[in-house]
Amino acid sequence: MFTTDQIHEAFSKVKSGADFPQFVQDLKEIGVTHYDNFVSDGRTKYYGSNDFMLEGNPKYPEMKVNETSSSDSLKYAISIHQKGQTDYPTFCKQAADAGVEKWIVHMIEMNVTYLDKKGQKLIVEPIPEP
Repeated sequence: MFTTDQIHEAFSKVKSGADFPQFVQDLKEIGVTHYDNFVSDGRTKYYGSNDFMLEGNPKYPEMKVNETSSSDSLKYAISIHQKGQTDYPTFCKQAADAGVEKWIVHMIEMNVTYLDKKGQKLIVEPIPEP
């Protein structure tokens, strides 16, 4: 099973959204099958085989997630983040403003699903190869 230290090591290499595909590959290599990232505080739950789960601590002070979701605002935030134009905290703030409660990263399906507070899918993005 994977450890918090292994996850932190993989995350330490991420400087912008442009580094995300390699981050996903690094997590996949240590056995992460998917994870849920909660936008309000950056807390993440990592899942592996045989019902293994590891929950991380909040990464930043709690922020308000907009009650009204906007897939257009989210698409814009994703596009500039993937180009390396924003850092992770900025992207999280933009996602909160767009009404994203959490995103789920699937290493098997190689996609990211963004959900609003009602559990509705706003966007499902494929994860490109690094």
